[in-house]
Order: sequence, then C-alpha cells, then structure tokens
Amino acid sequence: MAFRPFHSLLTATLLAVAFLVSASVQALTFRLPENNDEVVGDNMTYTTGYEDTFVAIGRVYGLGFRQMMNANPDVHPWVPGEGTEITLPLSYILPQESREAIVLNLAEFRMYHFLPEKNTVRSYGVGIGREGWETPQTETRVTSVAANPSWTPPESIRREHAERGDILPRVVAPGPDNPLGQYAVRLALPSYLFHGSNKPIGVGMRVSHGCIRLYDGDIEELAHSVSPGTPVRIINEPVKAGWLRGRLYLEVHPQLEEDMDKPLGFDAVIEAALVRRPNHGITVDWDKVRLAVEEQRGYPIDITRD
Repeated sequence: MAFRPFHSLLTATLLAVAFLVSASVQALTFRLPENNDEVVGDNMTYTTGYEDTFVAIGRVYGLGFRQMMNANPDVHPWVPGEGTEITLPLSYILPQESREAIVLNLAEFRMYHFLPEKNTVRSYGVGIGREGWETPQTETRVTSVAANPSWTPPESIRREHAERGDILPRVVAPGPDNPLGQYAVRLALPSYLFHGSNKPIGVGMRVSHGCIRLYDGDIEELAHSVSPGTPVRIINEPVKAGWLRGRLYLEVHPQLEEDMDKPLGFDAVIEAALVRRPNHGITVDWDKVRLAVEEQRGYPIDITRD
C-alpha cells in the first residue's frame, strides 16, 4: 500500500493515527484549532493493494464503511482493484456543540470526544441503529464503564432472533460471542450504550438495535477517557460549515434514510457560519456549494470564492 497527502487542510493538527497490524485501532486525535478555526485534519490519497477492501482499510485508519463509500463513490468497496487511488476522508469540520462533551453525529456516523484539558479532540467512526431501531437524538451522560461486559438481551431482541431460529440465552457471557465486545460505556439513556463489537464490519453502518458500535481499540480508549457524568450529545446534522485560516468550508453527508424527504438546509448552515465571523470579508462561491451538496462526499470542501 502507499499513501500521500491529498490536500492540506491542517497538517499540524493530526497528532496520531495508529496503523496497527492487529485488529485494534486507536482514535484520530487532533489538536484543537487555534484562532477559533473549526476544521481539523487532512485527507489522504491511498493506493490500494490487490486484497484491500473498504472495510479493511477503514479499520486501520479509523474510518467507517459509509464514510469510505461516500468519499469514493466510483470505486467498488469490496474489490477496489490493485493500484486504485482512493481518498481517505481524514479531515472534519468540528460540530458546533459544546466542547466539554462527547458529540455523536448520526448523519456523519462519527463521534467526537473533546478533551479541552489536553487541548485535543478524538474522533471515532461508529455504527448506529438501523431503521426501526434508530439511535435517538438526545442529551444524556455516561453512567458507568465496564470491561468484559456480559449482555442481557431485551425480550424484543430475543424474540426477533427466535423468529430467525437463533435462540439467544438470557445472558451472554463475556467472550468472542458477546456482541458488546471488550468494553461498554453505559448511558443514562436506558438500554443505550457505546460498546465494542465482535463484528467490526458494523462500524460505519446501520446494523444495531440503537446502541453505538466502535472498533475495539476505540472503545478501549474511550472507556479509559470518560467517567460517570461525562456529558453526551447525540445530534443529526448532515451539513456542517466551518472556518479555516480565513476560508469557509462545507461538509455534506447523505441524510439518513428516514430523513430523505427533508430539506438539507445547507444555506442556513452557511449563513450561521458567516454570522460567527461578522468581519469575514469573503464571498461564498455558490457553484462550489451546489457541487458539494450534489456530491455529498462527507469531507470539508472549500466554498470560498477566489
């Protein structure tokens, strides 16, 4: 494999990306931007090998499956082919919510853990609840952290599995058959939690019954970084706008399936960003905006008119 910088958004902010040979992954960790800037990271171009898939690449770089697909819509996710150049979407506009908490953006399939005392933010790819079992938008908090958790499946899930001929026990002991993986971060929101998974392919997809799945290395890091009372905000924002070095960027994600008939509201998001910088002195290039909205690549696009 080979990789090189794709564009230079904020090279100095990318502190650490763990490229581990094992299944363990660590979060993308960024220094919080200076001068009230709102964009972190750099995209990269990666040249695929013969056996590469989006799932395998995403697992190494901490990227979810949908995120990889959105950034590379013309590449086959399971057979990209040897020598194909793909984009690794490693740049992000930070959410506008309070930077004293965990912020999970459902439309982005991504979570941000702000650590202001360390002047950093960690970013994790996540899997969320499928249609009919949606992960709710809410404000809540961490209540406890458990290593090697057991799983007590609700009766509704046991019935669902029984209809498929899969009889779940009342309690699933820790181990390779436990869908919670190695760690669970429980929330004040009943029946919802952040957890690892014995099926990492679900990170970046809608496959859960509402809980939030992370790669094993990510949930381990998160479990050691939070404590009871840590605020958690779950939002659903397919469009973000943010500033970097006096230029305005737009990040557009496909809406969740149940939101497809709702307007994106990108113009309001852009206007809010302009209001945050009343003396900005720029002009928005609306042709760039329309292209970003049409393509929905899921990473920041410079929409400043040159």
